[in-house]
Amino acid sequence: MTRTHTHTHTRGAYDVARVRSHFPQLAPGAGLGAAHFDGPGGTQTPEVVARAVYDVLVGPLANDDVVTPAERNAGQAVTAGREAMADLLGADPGAVVFGRSMTALTMDLARTMARSWGPGDEVVVTRLDHDSNVRSWTIAAERAGATVRWLDFDPATGELDDVADVLSDRTRLVAVTAASNLIGTRPPIEAIAAAVHDAGALLHVDGVHYTAHVAVDVAALGADTYVCSPYKFLGPHCGVLAGRPEVLEGLRPDKLVPASDRVPERFELGTPAYELLAGTAAAVDFLAGLVPGEGTRRERVLASYAALEEHEDRLRARVEQALEALPGVTLHARAARRTPTLLATFAGRDPHDVRRALAAHNVNAPAGTFYAYEGARRLGLGDVGGLRIGLAPYTDDDDVDRLLDALAECLAGA
Repeated sequence: MTRTHTHTHTRGAYDVARVRSHFPQLAPGAGLGAAHFDGPGGTQTPEVVARAVYDVLVGPLANDDVVTPAERNAGQAVTAGREAMADLLGADPGAVVFGRSMTALTMDLARTMARSWGPGDEVVVTRLDHDSNVRSWTIAAERAGATVRWLDFDPATGELDDVADVLSDRTRLVAVTAASNLIGTRPPIEAIAAAVHDAGALLHVDGVHYTAHVAVDVAALGADTYVCSPYKFLGPHCGVLAGRPEVLEGLRPDKLVPASDRVPERFELGTPAYELLAGTAAAVDFLAGLVPGEGTRRERVLASYAALEEHEDRLRARVEQALEALPGVTLHARAARRTPTLLATFAGRDPHDVRRALAAHNVNAPAGTFYAYEGARRLGLGDVGGLRIGLAPYTDDDDVDRLLDALAECLAGA
């Protein structure tokens, strides 16, 4: 089956061929050239990011200080990483924390915050979230004797329920995702933040999936703390926490006696992974250059993300329209605002079998629940889950053609 597609370029033209040219793994060849719809689990990495990691590791490197070139290289990597993430998130570079992963950062943050909780206090988590933004908080709350309250979502629409229904004058913190990694739902974070702050509580936002697709402004969202993972947006494997400086200043995490008590170093256990911070800075620079432009890096980030959203939304619409026409396919991504991430199930077919059939066509789309433990159960999908189709900055129409042709063949029993 041969598909045809047409589209027109608009303002801030998104040249996906130019973007793809920076990814060696997308080139045709032995073991390469797959159509990747697995970005929500971790994107492919552009060559410039790998080069930044390499350059730090092969250059002179020591612990961060100012006396030797090796020490200065380390310090420059730290500064570059913090400033880049601040530009990406609209945050203060002095309140950007790096860690091993988003999960590790969230667990540490929850343990630290929970020291001020006690019986009668309440913590709100949602059934829409990745388990790292659920269990981190429920474990900490239970150890402190605080009460956990659950915010549900409508399985028919994927929309989160009204947070006002679970708030009280005893609410201490609400943890919510800015975008579901399972079905793409983008809750109204700004409105949630207003309600949470009116109740006198703090808002923690999981931005792991959101940051890969939507321009972030932490202050405008109203997040008191916000976490994300650079490897979801073309960077290396690490985690980032950005917080309101006054919130972070008020927290006292466990630390070694001689370790710095300054924020953000207060939250970073051990020696930073200098090479990963350099790779993260390179990834942000790459994102800022998705479309040609001038201005500050922050301004270029915003322009690039505007073009990226338009590109991904167009491709998402193509995929949705085609899947809805295939027999026996159920799409679970139905929220009014959502990322270009679809979860599909197939009548009479195990999604893992569909995944394997796609892989035989060199199309990568994983199946499962993707640690959205509560969400998969709310949708009635248990431990099996569904097939997740996620778009990324390098996804093009040819990728979509390959996905749709392979799916049609698979579901036809070929």
